[in-house]
Amino acid sequence: MKRFSYKARDSKTGRSVRGAIQAENERTAGKLLIEQGFTPESIVEEEEGGNFLDRFRNKIRGKDRNVFTRQFATLIGAGLPLSNSLRVVAEQTTSKPMKKVIEAILADVEGGRTLTQACSKYPEVFNNLYIALLKAGEASGTLDMSLVRLADQNEKDEKMMSDIRGALTYPAIIMLVIIAVLVFMVIVVVPQVENLYRDLKKDLPGATAFLVGISNFITSYWYIVLVAVAVLIWFIVQFAKTDVGKRWIAIGKLNVPLFKGLFLRLYNSRFARTAQNLLSTGVSIQDALKISGEAVGNIMVQEQIEIVMEKIKQGKPLSDSMKERDYILPLLPQMANIGEQSGKIDEMLGKAATVYENELDEQIRTISTLIEPILMVVMALLVGFIVIAVLMPIYAIVSDVQTG
Repeated sequence: MKRFSYKARDSKTGRSVRGAIQAENERTAGKLLIEQGFTPESIVEEEEGGNFLDRFRNKIRGKDRNVFTRQFATLIGAGLPLSNSLRVVAEQTTSKPMKKVIEAILADVEGGRTLTQACSKYPEVFNNLYIALLKAGEASGTLDMSLVRLADQNEKDEKMMSDIRGALTYPAIIMLVIIAVLVFMVIVVVPQVENLYRDLKKDLPGATAFLVGISNFITSYWYIVLVAVAVLIWFIVQFAKTDVGKRWIAIGKLNVPLFKGLFLRLYNSRFARTAQNLLSTGVSIQDALKISGEAVGNIMVQEQIEIVMEKIKQGKPLSDSMKERDYILPLLPQMANIGEQSGKIDEMLGKAATVYENELDEQIRTISTLIEPILMVVMALLVGFIVIAVLMPIYAIVSDVQTG
């Protein structure tokens, strides 16, 4: 299937419209437009960009998808027909990649496909949760409510991740500054100390000799250092894409002392919120758990949720299935138990998600407060080593001169 940009005139209103349509060739595209009630004026095949720069420019951000979802929900809720809503959102969208996707969805919908079928063609934009809620919304006639739930959850997810990134930005900057200072000292200052000792025909102290060795290697083989760093980064990136790498990263996030509680609350809140939205739209508990597990974003937690699914298949209730599971916090089975007794599991999971989201906000603030003194200690140790290795030898030379 090829993609064509078109300019056409609406046969009923006479209004000029622009959009995109997918077809085998230009002739078929024109035929589809006529069947949809348009008179084609121009049809141009779009070229697909294949290089890295094009892929980067065409990347659709989570924010773009959230804006589309919120605007689309508002228009559907106001009673506007599906096609008209998509057309209005496409006209208002400022992101060119997102605009192309919306126009393609519009073309598919006007060609007879359901919204779920049209969106399913873009899994890199609309994940399983998105598709499941769209399908449930279309089936129950509550598409606007499903879209609102999606927009709410996506915005909460974006906020949580933004808060976590914000908490880690400051220490990352400090560490970069520390590394830059160390590199400057090793490359510029340490050689001066070596020259001074060489002129005085004295042996370098052990710590200073160690730094001098590093300095000489970096200055003499800087290209090897750059290549080694680049290869290491490439290896880490490629390893992180493998199943083993994903598992290591997942285990690391759940066991790093300072961040263990933070990630546990993030994953549990994400699981509970996703399950709540799916169950509230009539999705079966097995499908809800499967999609929620995939939405968590951690393979270790996902495997625990899969165990919960197997327990439910054996006839156990959700609350009992979640008890004493690794990486599932105690509040979730407790709230699920209350939900089972009251017949409101989705509401209880939503309340558990809210509790974890509030605890997550508090933990992010706590970590931000703790990181600063920890970094100060690290910086003090590094500076202390530099002082011992660089300044103390100079002080010893001065003392020898004064006593001599």
